[in-house]
Amino acid sequence: MPVKSFQGERAQTKRVTPSKLIISDIMTRRLILFNPDQSIHEVMKTFIKHRISGGPVVSKAGELVGIISEADCMKEISESRYFNMPILDKSVGHFMTQKVDTIESSMNVFDAAAKFSKSSRRRYPVLEKGSLVGQVSRKDIVVAALNMKSQTWNSK
Repeated sequence: MPVKSFQGERAQTKRVTPSKLIISDIMTRRLILFNPDQSIHEVMKTFIKHRISGGPVVSKAGELVGIISEADCMKEISESRYFNMPILDKSVGHFMTQKVDTIESSMNVFDAAAKFSKSSRRRYPVLEKGSLVGQVSRKDIVVAALNMKSQTWNSK
């Protein structure tokens, strides 16, 4: 006599996909801004005080004109040794990176992660309609990915 299965019809499983997480959801909005006329020493002190490694440089009109980082500060330190002179008090405008890559606030986190993986940048200023609205870092992307995993991804 054949055995009848009492197991019911399998329920259809829905594939769970992450919700559309965009840069404006994870970016830092409260920025420490620098201006091109600021002393590089003042910037270095600000980096240490606020435990940051860089930030946007804006004009008096509030337009993004560059980005300054610890790596840019290293140029000042190495130049002072090369010329056997004390560290000069030069302005941020002398050392900042002027060609700034940016990210739009509407970009999704996955595309931003791809952009980070193709560059050596540690942070990108975030623009919305051409205006600076925040900054996103590699760490922000990693934290977002971990949060998404705990909510939507299979944890195996």
